[in-house]
Amino acid sequence: MTDIALEWLNLVLRWMHLIFGIAWIGSSFFFIWLDNSLRKGLHAKDGVQGEAWMIHGGGFYFTEKYTVAPAQLPETLHWFKYEAYFTWLSGFLLLGALYYVGADLYLIDPEVLPLKPWQAIAISFVSLLLGWVIYDLLCKSPLGKNDALLAVVGFVLLVAAAYGYTRLFSARAAYLHVGALIGTMMVANVAHIIIPNQRKAVAQMLAGQTPDPKYGKQAKQRSLHNNYLTLPVLFAMISNHYPITYGHPYGWVILAVVMVIGGLVRHFFNLKNQGRGRRYEFLIIAFLLVVGLAFFTQWDPRRTTSAHDVGIADVQRIAAARCTPCHAARPTYEGIAEAPKGVMLETPQELRRYAALINQMAVRTETMPPGNVTEITDEERQQLGAWIAAGAKPN
Repeated sequence: MTDIALEWLNLVLRWMHLIFGIAWIGSSFFFIWLDNSLRKGLHAKDGVQGEAWMIHGGGFYFTEKYTVAPAQLPETLHWFKYEAYFTWLSGFLLLGALYYVGADLYLIDPEVLPLKPWQAIAISFVSLLLGWVIYDLLCKSPLGKNDALLAVVGFVLLVAAAYGYTRLFSARAAYLHVGALIGTMMVANVAHIIIPNQRKAVAQMLAGQTPDPKYGKQAKQRSLHNNYLTLPVLFAMISNHYPITYGHPYGWVILAVVMVIGGLVRHFFNLKNQGRGRRYEFLIIAFLLVVGLAFFTQWDPRRTTSAHDVGIADVQRIAAARCTPCHAARPTYEGIAEAPKGVMLETPQELRRYAALINQMAVRTETMPPGNVTEITDEERQQLGAWIAAGAKPN
């Protein structure tokens, strides 16, 4: 497959992943909102838990939710599942096209762990499967009856996974894998718990039986888990654009705090929709945590400033050896068809133009070159940092 064809495959899969993700998250948000917004009507029918009136697009809508199930199944029953399935499938294909095909460049960082491509891919795949198995067993254990304790244990395990991934893969891949792990847990909830339980309830109704309420309770628990995990998984999806997070030496701590922030925001809206007041303290805490992260990422224990003067000739020498194999008008690195994001670093003018980006990617976060494939040294990073700190002078 040519480099251009691979780039188009990446683009199309990313686009599909985004489209399906919007559909899945949209339906998830809507149904959790609907469940939280149900109120008992004055003339509610027997067996109806609550009802909600809505207006949208110029029309009025009325919805009822049954405590267990209606007396009879309707002719048409809409199911919501393919949004989840196609979101995960497109995401896994994207993971394969970018991180598996380009394992040497994007997945593996020899300075973290010198894995062979097949080893890294195997660890990636097994970890996603193992994560779901552990989570599912926890939910089915006695711990699953205590939602608060289950949430705490689940959070600790996700943080442990984040830390573990940073000790296995490149920083960028570590963040992406936390998102993939959460996404796998979410779609497995749909495929192995929510939809099967709904099928069991429908089957019991078709057999003339009253559906067992436990199936609905189990499905609702997993659906609520998916709701709280949505914002963290979205952050992991977009994190590759922000190396100040995954590129920090304590990136796993940043990701843990982001998961807390996402949970607080979702909790605020869930309580609000339940009519339990606008608990702004959750949003205030989330905001303060964001501010705290902004300050925390300013600190980097790895960086020291080179004492001697660094000129543009030194910077050009470093860039020619470490950067321009990819960031050039005609890249020489295999698999790179054109300069990533159009950033070229061949001339003094280009180096000065992108000095701030170089500082962010190669000096402060050490995320470039990816996997350090061109073997830039710490001294060279310090020289780049010293040149930029001195004003990125043209001589």
